[in-house]
Amino acid sequence: MNIVRRTISIDAATDERLRALATERGQDEAALLAEAVALLESVVDIDGPDIEEDRRRLDAFKRSREAIPLHEAKAWVESWGTDHELPRPKPRRI
Repeated sequence: MNIVRRTISIDAATDERLRALATERGQDEAALLAEAVALLESVVDIDGPDIEEDRRRLDAFKRSREAIPLHEAKAWVESWGTDHELPRPKPRRI
């Protein structure tokens, strides 16, 4: 493998989280970042957004006015892997 040295600037909280995750997984920070980039690439279309899909979803929301508030989605995701995992939130009229 060809290794490239790169310097990045991150805030202290992100650095602390990166170190903790790497320690928890038994990896160094570089390996953890490489996995994170690979995961991001697998779920985000780097080539560009799907504008038609975005429009379809926006139109569906305008018709139904059903959605999951962001704070509820965040709380659900943050509960994953804990002893108090929340049930998946359900869309409702907002």
